[in-house]
Amino acid sequence: MATTKKTKRQTSSKNNKTPSRKKATSKKKTTKRCSEAKENKKITDRERIIQEIRKRLVEQKEKLLSEAEAALNTLPEENAFPDLGDQASAEIDKNFMLRLRGREQKLIKKIELAIEKIDNGTYGICEVCGCEIGIKRLEARPVTTMCIDCKTEQEEEEKLLEA
Repeated sequence: MATTKKTKRQTSSKNNKTPSRKKATSKKKTTKRCSEAKENKKITDRERIIQEIRKRLVEQKEKLLSEAEAALNTLPEENAFPDLGDQASAEIDKNFMLRLRGREQKLIKKIELAIEKIDNGTYGICEVCGCEIGIKRLEARPVTTMCIDCKTEQEEEEKLLEA
C-alpha cells in the first residue's frame, strides 16, 4: 500500500484554484502631514465638545422652564392676605420673581439661539468679526456670540459712553 502525498499544487489544481500569490501593489501610500492630522483631530475634538455643550444647553433650558412653571404655580393669590402690610410684601416678592423670570426668559431665548446655531453649523463663530470663538470661552459661556477680543472692545466702548 503505497500512499502518495499530494502537493499543494495538485490539490489546488483539483479544486480549479491556483495557488495564491501576493500581487505587487503599485499604490503610493499617502501620509498626512502631522499638522494636518492634528488639525483634523482638533476639529473633531471641537465638534465633540460642541455637542457636549448642546446637551448641557438643552438640560439648562429644561431646568429653567420647569423652575419657571413651579414658581408661577406657587405665587400666592392677591386676596390671600388680609393685612395690607402682608399684601405689600407679597407684591414686592411677586415683582421680584417676575423680574427674575424675565431675565430667565432672555436666557432661554439665548439658549434656543445657541442650540439653533449648533444645529445649522454656525455655532462658535463671532457675529462681529466672523472668527472662530475659542472653545474655552464657549465652554465657560455657551450662549456667547462674540469672541473675547470683540467682547472686550464692546465693553470698553460701553465704558467710554457711560463716562
